[in-house]
Amino acid sequence: MEHITFLVTAVIITALAFDFTNGFHDTANSMATSIATGALRPKVAVAISAVLNLGGAFLSVAVAKTISGGIVDEKAGLSPSIVFAALIGAIVWNLVTWLRGIPSSSSHALYGGLIGATIAAVGTKGVHFDVVMTKIIIPAVASPIVAGIAAWGATRLAFLLTRRADEKTSAKGFKIGQIASAMLVSVAHGTNDAQKTMGVITLTLVTAGAVAPGSNPPLWVILSSGLAIAAGTYIGGWRIVQTMGKGITTISAPQGFTAQTSAATVILTSSTMGFGLSTTHVCSGGIVGAGKGAPAGQVHWSTARRMAYAWGLTLPAAAVVGGLGALLADQGTWGVVLLALIGAGVASWIYVVSRRAPVTAETLDATAAPVEAAAPAPTTTPPAPVAA
Repeated sequence: MEHITFLVTAVIITALAFDFTNGFHDTANSMATSIATGALRPKVAVAISAVLNLGGAFLSVAVAKTISGGIVDEKAGLSPSIVFAALIGAIVWNLVTWLRGIPSSSSHALYGGLIGATIAAVGTKGVHFDVVMTKIIIPAVASPIVAGIAAWGATRLAFLLTRRADEKTSAKGFKIGQIASAMLVSVAHGTNDAQKTMGVITLTLVTAGAVAPGSNPPLWVILSSGLAIAAGTYIGGWRIVQTMGKGITTISAPQGFTAQTSAATVILTSSTMGFGLSTTHVCSGGIVGAGKGAPAGQVHWSTARRMAYAWGLTLPAAAVVGGLGALLADQGTWGVVLLALIGAGVASWIYVVSRRAPVTAETLDATAAPVEAAAPAPTTTPPAPVAA
């Protein structure tokens, strides 16, 4: 009994640690374009996003129930040690991609870790592959495409409607719209991503017999998950903000507004349907679509390809780490402690390496555009494309 209590406590702490990394890893989803265009100062942006992530956590539990009882079989003999191993795999992948400034999916890192740990512990019978396909794989492919097409069309329309408007007035209006759309994305992110940690903790409580299978997350789980993701968001994952704000395309205020609005619409719609999609995939797809929708719009395809490679690797890489961790954690208390020490060691090493070339709020503040005008459709030779 003491071993189970220790494991459940360790899993809950680790789940909230993952939620924290999810927050700073995915801050860019909500605020990167607003920071890039100068619509919001970096520290103001993350403060607003943190509050709204917390609020969004209370709007729905549909995604949480997909995690706690949809992806894996609660009755297949799962234990808290399996969930613990899954979380270690997800955290390690999150930190590695953060160090490289790659906007990968925290959600898919969690799914991969959970699937790999479950297979290692109880075999393929423990995974509902039909749910994985319909609520994870298909949305992962479709959602960035849908968001990209929507953002492309909205951007074309925005430039068309403002082609004869005063540039400064138009840019100011779009920046106000950007603030509103960034806030909407933050709410959507809290609604979607905070639920994933709620689902993991609820799954742990089910495996420990503390709550019945199929139960909604308890209120304390919802509150703690919301607070953890809000705290991580406030820290600000500046490396990924830099990549999404400037690495994919050169963002203007109209593009930022349309990319964020399109992404928020897709995320909120999917959350109500219980789809565990990646907010990173959606927001990145929106930025690519907005980049191509502008007059003479350019996309840095080398960055987009690097992101796509990371997206493809996330599920299997986290699954391998989660599976190996499950084999170790299944050895008993000493295995759980050793796995925790390994995870802490990797995290510490990544932090030390990151300090060699830090990216801070001040770095982004210095490079943000003070005024971003909505450029009218070109009537002469378009400007030279920005190098990838």
